This record gives sequence, C-alpha cells and structure tokens, in this order.
Amino acid sequence: MGVSGCGKSSVGAAVAQRLGEGWIFADADAYHPQANIDKMASGQPLNDDDREPWLKKLAECIDEWNAQGKGVVLACSALKRKYRSMLLGPNEKNRNNVVFVHLNGQSGLIAERMARREGHFMKQQMLLSQLAALEPLQEDERGVVIDDISAPPDQIAADILRRVGELSSP
Repeated sequence: MGVSGCGKSSVGAAVAQRLGEGWIFADADAYHPQANIDKMASGQPLNDDDREPWLKKLAECIDEWNAQGKGVVLACSALKRKYRSMLLGPNEKNRNNVVFVHLNGQSGLIAERMARREGHFMKQQMLLSQLAALEPLQEDERGVVIDDISAPPDQIAADILRRVGELSSP
C-alpha cells in the first residue's frame, strides 16, 4: 500500500518472485473501471464514491484467490483505513492471511519517480491529494511500514519478507 510512485508495483513483483512458485503478483490498477482511469488521466483525484466499486471488486478477488489457494501479492494504494477494511471485507477473520505493507517514502523522491514515469494514468500533480488522503497503518492493523523506499526493489522485498515473517513468529 502507499501513494502512487512509492514502488508498490516493482516491489510487489519482487516480493512475489522471492516467494517463489505458486505466488502471483497483481496490480490493483488493472481492476479500475475505465471511468476511474479516465478521471485520473484528466488530472482529477478519485473520491470515496469512485473507489468503492473498485475496492469491492478487489475484495471479491481476494476471496477468489483464497478459495483457489493462491498466494497473491496485491499492489494497491489502500490509502485510508476504511479502504483497507473494505479489502478485508465484513468478516475480516476470513482474510487473516492478509498483511498490509506500507511503502512510505519521502514525497520528493516519490514526485521525482512519478515525473520519470511514462504512459501512466496517475499524474504527478495528484500526489498531493494522495498524501493528504493517506492514513498510515494503525497498531491494530496487521502490517509493516517500510520507511526507506530508496533501496532497489529486490532489497526492499527482502526486508519486507523478513519483517512480515517476524509478525508470524511467536
């Protein structure tokens, strides 16, 4: 989770690769309805009403992946706690295998990355709206925060796997 440009896709793909066979990487951006993509491409930030059907679709996907026994690393902004709750669904205990990883970096580095991206519908000027909407993970949310996103994705992935493994350790 995190704002656009924090490295969710590259780091998420690296995590899935390190987890090995049987794990897949999915990017939540691929599940946006066209209206959301068009809105962001025009420079308008999404609001809660825009995000709701998208988050519900992602929650359905999580249920499907769980039912199929698939291990999935999902890159999703999940900026607000209520969005993360929507991903977990009304019966959160059914998704006790979900761990949030917040890629939290310096806004200058993120803006620089966004400026270099080509062909992405999320425009750099919308970073401020995402930063304003961002609600960091709370203590009662299962997850870890990665504050240094300047390292190469594979190195960040190794740190994530170590830290997530520590969550499961007694």
